[in-house]
Amino acid sequence: MIDLSPGTRGDSVGQSIDVSALSFQETEAGGTFAWHQDPVPRFVLMLSGTIEFETVSGATFTLNPGEVLLAQDNSGTGHRWRLIGDAPWRRAYVVYQEGADLQFVKKDSDR
Repeated sequence: MIDLSPGTRGDSVGQSIDVSALSFQETEAGGTFAWHQDPVPRFVLMLSGTIEFETVSGATFTLNPGEVLLAQDNSGTGHRWRLIGDAPWRRAYVVYQEGADLQFVKKDSDR
């Protein structure tokens, strides 16, 4: 969970995170990607489509539009994914600068 503080207009606001690159990618419905690592640590912003994500340990989870994945598997054992449903997977990759404070805090259920 991102650490947010009260802001103006009733918004909740996070601190800025130093980033070095932003790119967009789209995969057609039915797409999959075999075992691989991320090229660099980055945020994956889910814009459309739903994917099932699996780690080498066997853990699986679903990512939906509006969710953010912190992808740091650039030196580990890898992961794979498959697109679920008929929508294309559109996402933004945001590469954060090394040493950036990512502003994450544990959820209440994780404490």
